[in-house]
Amino acid sequence: MRLVVGLTGGIGSGKSAAADAFAKLGATVVDTDAIAHELTGPGGAAIAQLRRLFGDGMVDAAGAMDRKRMRELVFADAGKKQRLEALLHPMIRAESERRIAAAPGPYVVHVVPLLVESPGFRERYPRILVVDCPEALQVARVRQRSGLAEAEIRRIIASQIQRESRLAAADDVIDNSGSIAAMQQQVRQLHERYLALAAV
Repeated sequence: MRLVVGLTGGIGSGKSAAADAFAKLGATVVDTDAIAHELTGPGGAAIAQLRRLFGDGMVDAAGAMDRKRMRELVFADAGKKQRLEALLHPMIRAESERRIAAAPGPYVVHVVPLLVESPGFRERYPRILVVDCPEALQVARVRQRSGLAEAEIRRIIASQIQRESRLAAADDVIDNSGSIAAMQQQVRQLHERYLALAAV
């Protein structure tokens, strides 16, 4: 059976940078955020359903989901958040499974931001990898990347599972509080471990 490593971490922890480093070493990366962007981008498979559920106002002129408006809507209304998740999560899961089954690499890194929050996660992943850094660094990185206000970033962090709970679920941890080179060195070490596990 193919080795699938579930990679997770809080917003701004460096999941994408770590996943890119694994990809450069030859692992197949399946990123649920990237799949979500495809599904909700211009002409994406979820757009017609999004229009039906939330109205034309949630789709921008380019035919993509208006992320800013949707983020504001679901943060303000738990029921609408559940409706959005009920639409997108099965589509993301199905596409993830298709890509994992077709993966050419020696093992798969499945990037799932809310992995530890999802029911039954332990059964799905033989290995769970958490990318971790202090909250202040998460806030600084997200502000630099997206320009979101600090209060909004902290609200997103608060809506995710606590850092301690995420770390408690980890088989492996990348400490991403230092340089990119330090993170990449940890990825190289884990890559060797995963290659050995995949060969068993």
